[in-house]
Amino acid sequence: MRLQRQMDLFKIGFLSIGLTDLVDIVVVALIFYYLLLLMKGTKAAQMLLGAVFFLAAWFAAAWLQLDALRWMISRVLTVGVIAFVILFQPELRSALAKLGQNPPLRRLFVPGEAEALDEVVKASVRLSEKGLGGLMVLEREVGLKDILETGRLVEAKVSADLLVTIFTPPGPLHDGAVLIRRGEILAAGCALPLTQSIRYERLYGMRHRAAVGLTEQSDAVVVVVSEETGAISLVVGGRLKRDLDGPTLKADLLSLFTTK
Repeated sequence: MRLQRQMDLFKIGFLSIGLTDLVDIVVVALIFYYLLLLMKGTKAAQMLLGAVFFLAAWFAAAWLQLDALRWMISRVLTVGVIAFVILFQPELRSALAKLGQNPPLRRLFVPGEAEALDEVVKASVRLSEKGLGGLMVLEREVGLKDILETGRLVEAKVSADLLVTIFTPPGPLHDGAVLIRRGEILAAGCALPLTQSIRYERLYGMRHRAAVGLTEQSDAVVVVVSEETGAISLVVGGRLKRDLDGPTLKADLLSLFTTK
């Protein structure tokens, strides 16, 4: 009891607030703050507003002793939790992936990675000049085992010649994505999830929508070469940067894979 009194900082009415209580409040507030940041701008944010409305209605029903209404809202909220997980699985996956990222601890270049980025840039420029499409995924901190399993194993050192060969029709793997990890082409012909954004559906083709879709769910970096226009694009975090030339693409890649 004496220890508890010593840790009490102040009182609000009959409540004693100690250092432990303040730490507890700050931690919970930070958790809710970052959860709201992760949901900002997503469909999950709209779902959260709906949940807040139902909770407010439940408390009102309990206060007014409207038992039937309270019972009905309780059942809706129970089913709503399951529906939330099913309907917003992509958003939840993206949020968990972002929580798992730790920028201060990003690794330095592994041997050969800088050279691999240079080869990706060369391949992108050559594909653009030849009027060929390309879709190259560069894995970072978040593993892409599920994407790897959709393609054919290659396990070869990254080279511009090999990348151009893979994306040259009528090769069997030219329509899919190439997955690159630490200077190695792991697989080709991989399938990527498509973004559900209407904006990208109207303006871009399948390669660009697939690139945006994957980067919405992971921290991967995707280089896209348009078969129709030859434009080179870089996609990170669900955002697309278009019409890049070789030097600009190389500078952007180096900045993304360098320890901050």
